[in-house]
Amino acid sequence: MIFSRLIVIAPAMLLPMAASAQVVDGSLQPLASATNAASEPDGTIIVTALPAPVAADAYGVERIDRDGLNDTAAGSLESALASIPGFQQFRRSDSRSANPSAQGITLRAIGGNATSRTLLVRDGVPVADAFFGFIPFAALPVEELAGVRITRGSGTGPFGAGALAGVIELDSLALAERDRLSLGITGGSRGAWQGDAALVLPLGAGHVALDVHHDRGTGFFTTPLSQRVAASVPARYRASSAALAASVPVTPHTALSARIGLFRDDRTLRFAGANSRAEGVDASVRLTGTGRWQWEALGWLQARDFSNIVVSATSFRPVLDQRDTPTTGWGAKLELRPPLGSDRTLRLGVDVRSGDGVAIEDVLATSGLRTLNRRAGGSSVIIGGFVESDARFGPISLSGGARIDQWQLDNGMLQEFRANGSVQTDTQLAKRSGAIASFRAAAAWQIAGPLTLRGSAYSGFRIPTLNELYRGFTVFPVVTRANPALEPERLRGGEIAAEWTPLAGVRLTLTGFDNRLSEAITNVTIAPNLRQRRNIASLRARGVEAGAQIVLGQWRLDAGWSYSDARLRSSATDTAAAALDGLRPAQSPVVAGGAAVGWRSPSGGLVQLSLRHVGVQFEDDRNIDRLAAATTVDALVRQPLGPRLSLVLRGENLFNVDVITRNAGGSIDLGAPRTLWLGLRWTSVADMKLATLKRLGTERISNP
Repeated sequence: MIFSRLIVIAPAMLLPMAASAQVVDGSLQPLASATNAASEPDGTIIVTALPAPVAADAYGVERIDRDGLNDTAAGSLESALASIPGFQQFRRSDSRSANPSAQGITLRAIGGNATSRTLLVRDGVPVADAFFGFIPFAALPVEELAGVRITRGSGTGPFGAGALAGVIELDSLALAERDRLSLGITGGSRGAWQGDAALVLPLGAGHVALDVHHDRGTGFFTTPLSQRVAASVPARYRASSAALAASVPVTPHTALSARIGLFRDDRTLRFAGANSRAEGVDASVRLTGTGRWQWEALGWLQARDFSNIVVSATSFRPVLDQRDTPTTGWGAKLELRPPLGSDRTLRLGVDVRSGDGVAIEDVLATSGLRTLNRRAGGSSVIIGGFVESDARFGPISLSGGARIDQWQLDNGMLQEFRANGSVQTDTQLAKRSGAIASFRAAAAWQIAGPLTLRGSAYSGFRIPTLNELYRGFTVFPVVTRANPALEPERLRGGEIAAEWTPLAGVRLTLTGFDNRLSEAITNVTIAPNLRQRRNIASLRARGVEAGAQIVLGQWRLDAGWSYSDARLRSSATDTAAAALDGLRPAQSPVVAGGAAVGWRSPSGGLVQLSLRHVGVQFEDDRNIDRLAAATTVDALVRQPLGPRLSLVLRGENLFNVDVITRNAGGSIDLGAPRTLWLGLRWTSVADMKLATLKRLGTERISNP
């Protein structure tokens, strides 16, 4: 179903690429004779994104560079993000052993949630699924990325609605900087292997790139040996993605970039037949102007589908077939920056996001026959305008901004049909809408050379996802009901921080924060094995984050630690939620942190050890089912075998620690055990433009 949409999307995205590929210095030329500016040694660069505002770092931005993305034992984006203090997914399990719809992300322990409370964008495009709000990590291979910027605290810029706990920005590697051809193959424990290939070719004065990635394994048993039954099976996984991207100049100060990406992610969890599938086609077009007046126009389209079979933990037969969740999301942004000089940035813009989808499910008898067909879904749209101003005055940086958003929920419905076709339920929900204003402001003062003090205050909101509003779910035997009356979540908070750089290559940070999430959406127990999503009065998270980056010669240390005291506050009028007052949010550890120490040889070799600790947390809202603390150790060795070929050895969870990822009344799931990998990576000679930039010592300015 989902790939039929590619027939509609692909031509619309490829036409502007093909047309613009022939534009060189503002004139049309035959494609075959067009000059390849990317391979000329004259330093010509295609800038495909506007630069960061001059005071963006006043908010305390954390960065993961390309080495940090690639140098992880798991070789995935989620493992690289796990090094950021306070980052968490809904569950401790990763993409190999979690249900895709449970991969929500957040920061600062404001409540583990299958829906993301942190906005993740790739090249400015929101990535979260428009129905569920989860992040499809299978569609985000690290080989295509240049780096990541993490800004904690609610955001107000483009697509700021939903950035309750912060923004994670992924930057794709500029096509002109990529190797013309690269190949990687890695084999691991339990029949696992990963493979990727990329080809970058000239496209007029620009470039076009094709990337493919595949990851599969027979999997490990998530069920402890003492709880396995005949129906227990390893967590098999298979994920594939492919992307076609292009970047070309339209005029000397205007560039066009476009991307089409496809992915499919299949998994089996716990029992034979408990299969899930997530797939999608994502497309985007961005036009960037870098003249005296800077501007950017962005449009994107998302077509996704999800299916899942729930298997009973008592009969070990399918009891629910969530066979389809066709979802369409789309959005656009227009941003304008007047010419105010090098020490000022003014951003004016509007953006829109929309999503609609329906979950189609069959309730099954133990015989396998369908007893009920259920359809639940609706649509949402958010239209917003934003203004942000940044300025530098010597050692002082100031930033402030505001948004106003109009949101609307429509077409909400729940329909249930008996096996004979008769109607059991037909509920059509009234349209709801509202307007919310949000803001943020920050200041940074470089007191004396090595010491910088920062402070910020912010507010933000998130409307409930279509999944939270209209679709319930089952993690057998616990049933969680939807709630179409959910209100938007709202956050207000602030933080103060100090950054100390006493020596070149040494950076130490300490941040204290206080966030209050009103109308927090959480799963509330209303009966044995029965929960419902509800708004509770508030969730308050206060804590401290610390980080250290030290580079001394060939040695490097990256470390981070977070402490968060998060507590729920409920209204006495909600009897079920009143029991949660003073408890910790589910899936939120008090402490978490890690460190990585590595040594790089002059020839490009690397030896690295990493440690990751996650403190005690609770599975459920009542704080009954405990998830014990876990500390794991990973290792990575990379050795060049020549100018283009490298050998890579990776080891995850070297001491084979049991990491409990789920505990439902004593029924346990475990995370990845010890996993060893051996791989080879080959790359061709890089583009002449990149060699020129390196020789001149010029920083990369594409995707700054």
